[in-house]
Amino acid sequence: MNRKQEFDQQGFLILENFLSREACEEMMQRASELVQQFDYRGHPSIFRTEEQSRVSDDYFLNSGDNISYFFEADAFDDEGNLDPVFQKHSRSKKLQELAEELDLNPLLLIQSMLIFKHARIGGHVDIHQDSSFLYTEPESCTGFWFALEDATLENGCMWARPGGHKRGLHTCFRRKENGQGTEMILLDEEVYHTDGMIPLEVKQGTCIVLHGLLPHYSNPNTSGKSRQAYAIHTIHRDAHYPEANWLRRNRNELTGFNKHAE
Repeated sequence: MNRKQEFDQQGFLILENFLSREACEEMMQRASELVQQFDYRGHPSIFRTEEQSRVSDDYFLNSGDNISYFFEADAFDDEGNLDPVFQKHSRSKKLQELAEELDLNPLLLIQSMLIFKHARIGGHVDIHQDSSFLYTEPESCTGFWFALEDATLENGCMWARPGGHKRGLHTCFRRKENGQGTEMILLDEEVYHTDGMIPLEVKQGTCIVLHGLLPHYSNPNTSGKSRQAYAIHTIHRDAHYPEANWLRRNRNELTGFNKHAE
């Protein structure tokens, strides 16, 4: 079975040693620098995938074209364009070749995230499909998740259901028609459960390719070790990206892994 067949069959693909240790360290160092420059006082914006609705939050809704910061739910007490470094690793020849091998081109890079999953406060990420948040017609979202540190059961590795992408889209997260915030639309009455989910424990430098319809989640990090990861989300260039999507980007400015519009 080749890598495309494996991806099509199980909805994810695990590629060890995709990034070098030096590349992982470089991104973590740059992330640390960006965080140190950010004034978080008075800005407790928390992101939760399990939210079924969100009040109008301009910072959240306008985060697509900026380097934006969201905190873990346990990060506070009771009172409380791509960066050049990431650009280099997000648009590499190796990624371009992988996309071609998996028959994903022509694609557009629409979102990237650095996920810290801090020791002891890295929160639970509920079962979800990436296509719920980056909806296209036809469905075309693909995620590329990079382990910048080892991801283990102890520090909250990802869990996924092999073949779960074949069922279809469960929910759709979109802006309300009245423009006041967002809502989660239920498309499938089946209740999400963890039956059949398996842990994806991986070493630093591993790339996990995720089909947009694949159900996946991660548990809280209760260990003393962080679990940093970097994630890229893409859509097919020719797919329709509705205005109702929560994340709005200037489509004319989006490009693929080769830095140029394809």
